[in-house]
Order: sequence, then C-alpha cells, then structure tokens
Amino acid sequence: MDTELYLTVFIVLISVVSVMLTVYDKVASIAKKWRIPEKVLMLFGFFGGATAMYITMQIIRHKTKHKNFMIGLPVFIVLHLALTVYIIMF
Repeated sequence: MDTELYLTVFIVLISVVSVMLTVYDKVASIAKKWRIPEKVLMLFGFFGGATAMYITMQIIRHKTKHKNFMIGLPVFIVLHLALTVYIIMF
C-alpha cells in the first residue's frame, strides 16, 4: 500500500469517529447527560477529524458559538491540507 491510501483510510476513520463524538455530545447536551470534554473533541479535530467535525457542527448547530471550535477547527483544516500536499508532493 502506498502513503496516499494509508492517509485516506486514516482520515476517513478519524472523521467518522469525530462525527460520532460530535453528534453524541449534542444529544448528551440536550439530555443533560455526560458530555465529551472539549479537549477531547479538539484532539480529534487536530488529529484529522477537523473538516468532518466542523461541517457536522454547522449542520447540527453544536458549539457554533464557541470560538475555540469556530476558529480552531478551520486552522486545523488548513494545516491538514498543507500537510497532505506536502506528503503527496514529497
């Protein structure tokens, strides 16, 4: 297998988990149950789930007023794109 395939599989998996965590946190917030810590959500965003998480948050209107997420996740997205281009080019 080549690098692009490994990268694609990793991004898909972390994105799916990131979406699941985000949706769970939204449901838990409505039900007033245990929540996913913001640090955990940001870590998943940092490690590759930022794009999926950002889109999900916009769709379900979750944490859209939290500057940490609305600024941090787009910064992670730009970093991920730059890293992806770097890996593919070199």
